[in-house]
Amino acid sequence: MNLTDIRDIKALLSRHGFHFSKSMGQNFLIADWVPRDIADAAGLDEGCAVLEIGPGIGPLTRELSRRAGRVAAVELDRSLLPILAETLADCPNVEVVPGDVMKLDLAALAAEKFDGLTVKACANLPYNITTPVITKLLEAGCFQAATVMIQREVARRICAAPGDSDCGAFSLFCQYHARCELLFEVPPDCFLPAPKVTSAVVRLTRREAPPVEGDPEVIFAVVKAAFAQRRKTLLNGLSAAYGSRFPKEELRRILADCGLPENVRGERLGLGQFAALARALQK
Repeated sequence: MNLTDIRDIKALLSRHGFHFSKSMGQNFLIADWVPRDIADAAGLDEGCAVLEIGPGIGPLTRELSRRAGRVAAVELDRSLLPILAETLADCPNVEVVPGDVMKLDLAALAAEKFDGLTVKACANLPYNITTPVITKLLEAGCFQAATVMIQREVARRICAAPGDSDCGAFSLFCQYHARCELLFEVPPDCFLPAPKVTSAVVRLTRREAPPVEGDPEVIFAVVKAAFAQRRKTLLNGLSAAYGSRFPKEELRRILADCGLPENVRGERLGLGQFAALARALQK
């Protein structure tokens, strides 16, 4: 059975009485190069284990199983479980884990399933849970890398450099935790049903150490203040967040001491500048 052939997919789904769920953001791949290229980009070998999120009917899962030592695929939709039992029957190194990835302890799951292996994550993520899932993967601290297919606009935001209009708080969060690469795009006609937007594959490789010095909670409190209202200058954003502690003139002086003009906007700053600003505010 070809899990990316539209005729085979429709026959499989019909046999199991499956119906697509809009609320779960289900879009199945119908282009065989996509799961193959995603699995290749994940950089797997026998010493690797992969957590896959949302296997669907299993085309990416099968590619991962051919490359990795072990695969655990977390699937929320229980109506897909009998389908996966059929399509992954000849993949002995794959375990399907029923459950909601947002409710699972990913570090504990990885420790239970993947002891002794290098742990990575891979997924064709539903658009509606992209940000919380990526946040959870990065904060788990156990994944050497995550290779995920997401909406192209979010992929660009994750990889955006300071000064880019796409750069925001989520960009800086991802780049604090990982080296972020936009690998390739996937057009809508590669899916059933076809989404209205283009997708893209990104690889997030965990940093061994933070790229800047400072308390991350303080740094990201400053980042949050800077991007709370994007139209505001950084000075006004900081004044709204820290006005009870610092008069505006003091904030203006702190910005000047950090080499920043008072009319600068948050999107112009990189992690190093936010870390320096956080240290100055702490003092």
